[in-house]
Amino acid sequence: MREDFTSEEIARGRALRRRQVPWVLAGRVVGLGLTLVLGLTPAGAGLVTWAGGLFGGSRTAQVLAGTAALVLLGQLLVLPFNARVRVVRREFGLVTQGWSGWAVDALRGLLLTLLLALPVVFGLYALTDRSPDGWWWPAAGLAALLTVALSFLHPLLVEPVFNRFTPMPDGELRTALLELAERDAIRVRTVLVADASRRTTALNAYVSGFGATRRIVAYDTLLSTAEPREVELVVAHELGHVKHRDVLTGTVLGALGAAVAVVLLGLLTAWQPLLDAAGATDAADPRSLPLLAACAALIGAASGPAQAAVSRRIEARADRHALELTDDPAQFIAMQRRLAVANVSDVDPPRLLQLLFATHPSAVQRIAAARARQPARR
Repeated sequence: MREDFTSEEIARGRALRRRQVPWVLAGRVVGLGLTLVLGLTPAGAGLVTWAGGLFGGSRTAQVLAGTAALVLLGQLLVLPFNARVRVVRREFGLVTQGWSGWAVDALRGLLLTLLLALPVVFGLYALTDRSPDGWWWPAAGLAALLTVALSFLHPLLVEPVFNRFTPMPDGELRTALLELAERDAIRVRTVLVADASRRTTALNAYVSGFGATRRIVAYDTLLSTAEPREVELVVAHELGHVKHRDVLTGTVLGALGAAVAVVLLGLLTAWQPLLDAAGATDAADPRSLPLLAACAALIGAASGPAQAAVSRRIEARADRHALELTDDPAQFIAMQRRLAVANVSDVDPPRLLQLLFATHPSAVQRIAAARARQPARR
C-alpha cells in the first residue's frame, strides 16, 4: 500500500471516511427507523388519514397525499445528515457547489421522486382495489417493465436534470476514445463532457444508454486533471461494462428483483398481524401505505450487502477488461492512484464496511490486480 500512496494520502482518506461514514450510516438508520415506526404502528395510518383529509379525505386523496407526506417527511428527516456529510466533504476539498445550488438539487431530487412515486403508488392502489388478494401478480409484471423503462430513459430524462452535457471538442483525446470503443466493437453515438466541476472536484467517467443512445461521458474534472492516457483507462473500464452487458444484465436482474420484491410485499401485507399493527384493514386500505413502505425498506436493506458483493465482482471484471483492452498495467495503476487521491478515498477500508457497503474493490485491491499482470507483460 505504501508503495503507491504516501502516509499523508492514506491518512487523509481514512480521516474522511471516519468523519463522514458515521453521518451516512446515521442518516440511513434514522430514515429506516422512521419508515418502520410509521409502517408498524398506527402512526403511519394516522399520517395518511390526516394528509388525505387536507384534500377531501377520499381514497384517492389518501393515496396521493399520503405518498407525498411519506416522501416529504422521509427526505426532511435525513436532510440534516446529508448536509453534515456535505460539510465534511467540503472541508476535504471535494465540494465546489454553494448551499443554494445544493438546495436546488435537493428540490429537483424531491420533485423527481414525487413525479415517479405518485403515479406508481396510484396505479398500485388501483390494482389493490380491483383485487385485494392477488394484486401483486400484475403489479410484479408492471414493476419489472417500469424498471426496464427507467433504465432506458434515465440518461435521456434524468441525467440532464442535474448536469449539463456538451460534446467533447474534436481532438486527439476524442479520437482516441472513439477508436478505443471501435477496437472493442462497441457502437458509441457520441462523447460528452459533464459539468461536474460546479459541484465537486471528484473524478469520474461512464458510458450510459443503450444502442442509439449510448454515449461516453467524462467529467470535466477528469479531463482537466488526468493525463489523456489515464482518461482512456477510465473509459476502457466503462466500456468493459458495455462489453459484458453489465447494464443490460443489471436491468434484467433489477426487473426480476423488482417483481420478486412486489410479490414479497404482497405476501407481507396480506399478513393480518402486520395489518393490525399498522392500523389498516387490508392491502386495499390506503392506511396500509406506510406498511408497504416499511416492508420495501426492509427488503432493500436486507438485499444491500448481496447487491454490493455482485457489484464488486462486476467492477473487478471491468478492470480486467480495461487491462486487456489497453495492455497497460503501469498506466492503469497510475490512473487508480490518481482517482483515489483526487477522490480522497480510503484506499484500504475496514473489511466489514467493504463487505456491507462497497460497490467497488478498494484501490489497494485494484492496484494489486493490475500489478499481478505486469510480470507476464515484461
